[in-house]
This record gives sequence, C-alpha cells and structure tokens, in this order.
Amino acid sequence: MKLDAKIPKGPLEEKWSNYKKTARIVNPANRKKLNVIVVGTGLAGSSLAASLGELGYNIKSFCFQDSPRRAHSVAAQGGVNAAKNYKNDGDSVYRMFVDTLKGGDFRAREANVYRMAECSLNLIDQAVAQGVPFGREYGGYLNNRSFGGVQVSRTFYARGQTGQQLLLGAYQALMRQENKKTVTMYSSHEILDIVIVDNQAKGVIARNLETGKIEKHAADAVVLATGGFGKIYYLSTLAMGCNGSAIWRAHKKGAYFASPSWTQIHPTSLPQSGDYQSKLTLMSESLRNDGRIWVPLKENETREANNIPEEERDYYLERRYPAFGNLAPRDISSRAAKERIDAGFGVGPLKNAVYLDFSKSIKEQGKDKIAEKYGNLFTMYEKITGINAYKEPMKISPAAHFSMGGLWVDYELMTTIPGLFAIGEANFADHGANRLGANSLLQACVDGYFIAPYTIANYLAGELTKEKTTTDHPAFEQAASQAEQKLVSLLAIKGNKTVDYFHKKLGKLLYDNCGLARNKAGLEYAIEEIKHLSEEFYTDVCIPGDLNSMNSELEKAGRVADYLEIAILMCYDALTREESCGAHFREEYQTPDGEAQRNDELYQFISAWEFPGNTKEEPILNKEELSFEYLQPTIRSYK
Repeated sequence: MKLDAKIPKGPLEEKWSNYKKTARIVNPANRKKLNVIVVGTGLAGSSLAASLGELGYNIKSFCFQDSPRRAHSVAAQGGVNAAKNYKNDGDSVYRMFVDTLKGGDFRAREANVYRMAECSLNLIDQAVAQGVPFGREYGGYLNNRSFGGVQVSRTFYARGQTGQQLLLGAYQALMRQENKKTVTMYSSHEILDIVIVDNQAKGVIARNLETGKIEKHAADAVVLATGGFGKIYYLSTLAMGCNGSAIWRAHKKGAYFASPSWTQIHPTSLPQSGDYQSKLTLMSESLRNDGRIWVPLKENETREANNIPEEERDYYLERRYPAFGNLAPRDISSRAAKERIDAGFGVGPLKNAVYLDFSKSIKEQGKDKIAEKYGNLFTMYEKITGINAYKEPMKISPAAHFSMGGLWVDYELMTTIPGLFAIGEANFADHGANRLGANSLLQACVDGYFIAPYTIANYLAGELTKEKTTTDHPAFEQAASQAEQKLVSLLAIKGNKTVDYFHKKLGKLLYDNCGLARNKAGLEYAIEEIKHLSEEFYTDVCIPGDLNSMNSELEKAGRVADYLEIAILMCYDALTREESCGAHFREEYQTPDGEAQRNDELYQFISAWEFPGNTKEEPILNKEELSFEYLQPTIRSYK
C-alpha cells in the first residue's frame, strides 16, 4: 500500500485552515442518523465523544475502567503547552513548532506538528471556560512555567494535577452529553476486536468485564483513543490496566503500526525499591524547573545527601548541557542519568537513582513559594518514601513512560483501515522520536476537541447514503466467535506460572535490550528470547476462574499475549533503524561525546509496519518518507 498522508496544499500556516474550508460536513438533521464508537475515555476519548455528542451524532463511549474519571490522563501532572506568549519571552506558534519538531529529532510531519501548535491557542481558552483551575499570577493572569527542551515558559498548570483537572473538564462535558442521550456509556468494557466490513471499520466486539458477556456493537466509524503501551515494560509510570491491546488487534486487522520502538523513558520517576513492585510512581517533569539534578563526584558514596559538600557534587546536566541544564529533553536527561548510575555514581539503597535537589530554590524563593507550585507532589513523595523533600533531595530514576509510536494515521487521523481513526497516544502522529514534556495533554485535547470532529465529519459525509451495517452481518459473528475462542484457549492452558511472571520477564528483556539503549546483538537476542517466552506462555500460563464472570487474570492474560507480539515488532523496528534518533539510541550510532547520531540520508522516514497475516512471519516494513520544506533538519544540540 502506498502511504498517503493527505497533507493539504498551501503554506504551512494555512494548511489546517485550507483543510477546514474544503472538508465535507454533515448537516445537523443528518448527524442523528450517524453512529460513532469511541474507545477510551481519557482526555482524547472523552473530549471527542463530548464534542461529537454536542454536534448531534450518536456516540457509544467505551472504557475498561469503572468510570471515565479513572482514565490514566490523570497521571500527566505537570502541565499542558500552549504558545500564548503570556510571559512575553518570545514564544509563538512557529517557535513551538520548531521546538516540537526538533525535540522529536526531525522524525515527525511538519504539517501535523504545526497544527498541534496552532490549536494549542484555543485549548487554554476552552479549558478555562470549563473551569480548569490553572495557576495564576497575583494580578489574576494565567501563569506559565517551562518544561524540558524549550527556552520559553509555555506550560499552563494546575499545581501538580493538570491532567486530572483537564480530565474533569472533559468528563463533565461527556456526562452532559450522556444526560442529553447523545452519548451512551459502556464502562467496564474491553474491546476484543475491530469488525471490518468491505474493508471499512464498522464496529467492535467488546467484553463486559463484570459479567463476562461478549457483545457486538456496530457504527459508521470507530475511533481508538486507548492510550499508549509503555506498560509493556511491566515496571513503568503507567497504571496496571494500561495496555496496547485495542491498537494491536486493529493492527492485526490491517491498520499499520508506526515506529513501535520509539518509547520514552521518563527521567523523573521514583526509583525501583524491590521486585515486589508492579509499577513506578511518576514525579512531574515540572519539578525540574526548580530542582537541580546531581550525583556525588565520588563513586559508591555512602554519605547522606546533605552531608556532601557543594564542591563534591556533579550537576551533570548543567555541566553537559549548559544552554538547557536541568530542562534538557527527556530522552537526553534519562540517558545521562543512566550513564551516571551505570558508572557507579548512583544513590539510594540500590544505587539506582540520582538526586533532585530543591535547597537552592527554597533558599531563593522560600518554602511557601515552592509549596504553592508543587505542594501536592512533595506530599505524595513523602507519603511514598517517608522523606521530606523540603529538607533533603528527592531520589529519582528513569522509567518507561510514553509511546511515541502507535497506529499510523494520515493528516485526518485515520488509519490505513477506512473509518478507523486513532487519536491521542494511540497514534504516532505528532511527537517524532521523542515527546517534549506537557505535549501529551496537548495532543490528546486538540485531537479530541479541535481536529477529529472535522476529519471524522469529512469521512462520515460519504457514509450517509450507504446501507447501514448492523450486528447481524456475518463479520460480527465471525469476529465475536474468534474473540471468544481466544479467551477459551487461554483458560484451557492450565499451566503453573502466573501472568505476571511472563509480564515481568518480558519487561526485563525489553528494558535491557530495547530500552534506553539498544544494539544489534541485544535486539537479535531479545527477538529470539521473546519468541521462546511466548511459546512458554502458551503452555505454562495459569489463569484461574472462568469466562462468564469477572476475571481480572483473564483480562491480564489477553493483554500480555498482545504484549508478547508487540515486543517482537518493537525489536524489529529498532533493529532495522540503523541510526540513533530521540528515544531510539543505537549504541553503534553515536557521536564521540555520546550523543545520538541521525542518518537523514537513509532513515528520514516513518516506519509503518504491516501485519504479515500470522505471527510466525516477519512483519512487513512500509515507509512514509518525510520531507522538510519549512525547517531543515539540523544536529539536535542542547549545549
């Protein structure tokens, strides 16, 4: 298949306007005749379902949680970016476009990145109108702070709860539409498959997680807003329920999967404290505005942090990246931390952390000012660790976090399956090989509120005159039968190892060989080991319970089965890209001073992987060549 990104004609700053001028629309009387399924109720899914409901479409909204409020968007704490230039420090839509494209190491489409920056202006006004309590200055103006990879203040925040507050705004809008009967909510439902009829997405197969019942749902279009798959590493900043199953099952039905190996390791997580943990806690990147990161100059230091004098501390980010210092981008900051830890300068009981120190900021600004900006984060840190970070430094460590990769989508956010859209972190579209902090909430919101309502309408306008597909179509029965058989076969294995056993082994394999750093030998080793682990899974996994009732182990088993397949594709993707870019750091391709070394001549493209038909064959690589008309790729330096 030739990949057509459908990028509109015209100058960069006019492309989105030109698209909206020429896009087909559906008149209000006809919207009530059209049905859309939206899977996921995080910021992307809730905002889209609410927006389409407000327009008058019939929406079915699905989430596997018991309430949309439990979506993982709440964990994005630090802020949301917008190029408002309220600080009058030189920000603009174009500067935000440059920062984002550069931050992604020139592995994203110019048109998509510019559109996200352009739409950021509207988002803040929308959120304020919804009642999101952004931080304000004394005079009442909205306040900003800075995030990694930029030299301006464009991040709007609600203390350390920005994602939660934005999600509450979207949730209220969603519940308003449910009350108006334009949205029907299906909580505690997991999507088992996408139904394809005449090469178009026409519905989903879902399982009611409370009763075990398998259900069929038809629609004129399907939208996946199911987030990222960073939980594949087992220990990550994501909640246990986060998974990649919906997008993976869409991939196996024909949707191309783009850049799966581009997964972000966040630099400010709490370090692992033992094998008993199932997740790691994210400390907001916003802390790097006022916290200084350092390690002792002495290897295997045993003194407490406050007993180490200033001249015996290595502020390594400030030393290596003086222009950006502690606000260097996430991929660079994480690799720098790992390098210091691996070299023997790590701190904490397991020597697997670095210090994040607020003593200088507290001395200059006062404790009350720091508490005003980050108080809930300090409270959370003390609750977890027992340490008062106002009195001694926090300990932080890199952890798996965000998926830049996801389903390949065109400019309209539609996958290679007509009628199947992917928004937010479920797609690959806006961040390239590395996401800048506070752009995740931004992408999720603008996809749902401002972009997908236009692009989906453009598609639905062509569906009005077509005969409606119902759940009586044989494709629904076939998909439901296959989905049920998959669950039955998992329950029938009757092995003696838990699902978590396989997930932990997979996570360690990936973190060691396809994590912060990768190399050819390690990736080839990982592919073979994951294949062996997958064989063991299908003979030795033990899943108690039955199909026709609540069964959390069965849910986990299905997700880990998908992870085992996603993991192999991640390693293939990393193996075939013989360069370093953003979060993809191949040890064979680095500069003499240890920085990522791109190869624009051979690898200036998006890897879009096609499912070969079965898991025994190698995936098929398709390429979307990237061209840069407005910003030529340069060496990505933060020094």
